[in-house]
Order: sequence, then structure tokens, then C-alpha cells
Amino acid sequence: MDAATIAGLLADPARLKVVAALALGAGTIEEVSAAAGLPLKDVALAARRLARAGLVHRDGHSLALHTDRFGAAARAAAESAPPPQPLSPDPAEDAVLSAFVRDGRLMSIPAHHGKRRVVLEHLVRVFEPGVRYPEREVNALLAVWHGDVAALRRYLVDEGLLTREAGVYWRSGGWVDV
Repeated sequence: MDAATIAGLLADPARLKVVAALALGAGTIEEVSAAAGLPLKDVALAARRLARAGLVHRDGHSLALHTDRFGAAARAAAESAPPPQPLSPDPAEDAVLSAFVRDGRLMSIPAHHGKRRVVLEHLVRVFEPGVRYPEREVNALLAVWHGDVAALRRYLVDEGLLTREAGVYWRSGGWVDV
């Protein structure tokens, strides 16, 4: 079974609640009904559909979730996924960025100065050269990347990538694509 099929099955709220109740330890239709807050009829219908798909083993009123199938589908999806697009044409920079940036978000601010500089040079690109930004707008642009906007702002200024005067910021460093 593939991950897309599992996602489709779990898109139904009743089936999702049944799977959640089973994952949390319910073992009978009655226990699932109580844990999920669903009528017995809805649990029975959802369990039958999940059993036909191979995610649930049903033996009378007893139910068991085949958790191994979720992991197998996730692994298969990960193996068949296309490789991520590089964040930098430089392999060394890409390795640093790949370690700290996931899905367009900075997972943590690197403690090592060299790695932090690579990350800061990457994210300063959201600021257009020649444009003045009030602090509120700088915070909004940085919040897309990471929750600690004050630290990012401070690092960008300290590294000479942004300049600040009277609460207004502008880009003053980093590479610019021409």
C-alpha cells in the first residue's frame, strides 16, 4: 500500500478517529467508539473500509492496527521522492543550508560563525537592494524563516548584511544576482 492511498483513507474524519483510537490502545469496536466519540455503526463502517485496505485486522469485535504498514509506506514514499533541489550551486554551502533549512524554514540558527554566515547570506536575499524597510517589515520577512527575528536581525546587522538607522533597515551586503 502506498502513502497516497493511506492519506486518502485517513482523509475521512471517522476513519482518522478510528485509526487514532486504535493507535492509542483501543482494541474493540466498543472501545474505539468510546475513545473516538463515534457511534458504533460509524466505527464498524470505518473499520471495515480500513480492514479491506489492509490497515486494520478485524476479528469479530476486536480490532488491531497494522502500524508497520504506515512505516513501510512512508519509507517507500521517501525512496521514490525526487531529490531536493540544491539551495546553493556551491556544494559546501548547499551542505550547510541543507542541514539548517527545511521546507523554506530555518530550523535553528547555527552556532558556528562560518555556518551562520552561510545561512545569513542565504536569507538576506529576501531583502531587495536599495529598498528601505521599517523594522516591522523586517520582522515579518524574517518570521517566515524563523521565530527568533530579533536574533536574526542582530546577526544580519552584525555581519554587515543589513544596516540599521533610526528603525529603518536596508541591505548593505551579500551577493546580488545581476
